[in-house]
Amino acid sequence: MVQDFLIALGSNLGDGQNNPLKTVGSAIFELAHRKYTIRSVSRFFSTPCFPAGTGPDYINACITISCQHSAKTVLQHLHDIEAAFGRERVQRWGSRTLDLDLVAMGDTVMPSNRVHAMWRDLPLEDQKIRAPDELILPHPRMHERAFVLVPLCDIAPNWRHPVLGTTVRDMVDALPQAMRDEVQPI
Repeated sequence: MVQDFLIALGSNLGDGQNNPLKTVGSAIFELAHRKYTIRSVSRFFSTPCFPAGTGPDYINACITISCQHSAKTVLQHLHDIEAAFGRERVQRWGSRTLDLDLVAMGDTVMPSNRVHAMWRDLPLEDQKIRAPDELILPHPRMHERAFVLVPLCDIAPNWRHPVLGTTVRDMVDALPQAMRDEVQPI
């Protein structure tokens, strides 16, 4: 069965051959080359590094892809593409050549509402040092991140979070104005 996936893309280092803007564009091309159907592409945005002060600013975008793969297979393909672009996982929330996050798959919650709530409610200090060892969908902190939500609003403003019950537009509107203003279209 064909599923739609929401993917967030980001780069603040480039891939060694290209700057971050070209790297994000090349990653979208690579997904299409791997036979994913690209349904929609947001504008590209310049966003401050998260957490603040940990590196150069990012280029961020979101896309919708369609395929018959499972979420775990899509995530593995995203990790393979990151590696091909020189991504090394040495520091949590560190600078990166390419970041491809599987944000959501329709109204699927994985692995369960209880596990999703645990990761969603994890205190910030714990988020800095802990990472789940399994796929959590939707992304447990997407609702807090302007660099994901603002581009996502370009392509899926009416997508409804299956746990929180709010649309992407609602989540953007709930962010402080200062956070929204930091995400600038290129």
